[in-house]
Amino acid sequence: MSGAGLEVLIRRVDPDVPLPEYAQPGDAGADLRTTVDCELAPGERAVLPTGVSVALPEGYAGFVHPRSGLAARCGVALVNAPGTIDAGYRGEIK
Repeated sequence: MSGAGLEVLIRRVDPDVPLPEYAQPGDAGADLRTTVDCELAPGERAVLPTGVSVALPEGYAGFVHPRSGLAARCGVALVNAPGTIDAGYRGEIK
């Protein structure tokens, strides 16, 4: 994945998960997905895998933001929004 001259290495942890991609040209961020189904009761929380890890260059960070439409329609949001992916982190994004 690359954009604006920055190359970000991506590793699939789950071979079935689609790679992150930009939904529209010019989007500021790529969409992450999961292959895990999850049904939440009111007030319940869950940590879901994305199936990918990234290698960000030193001095950079990635951010996981909630989908505003999902929050508005279903009341689902990220507990720690935004989630921060530091340059040194190489584990799966969850």
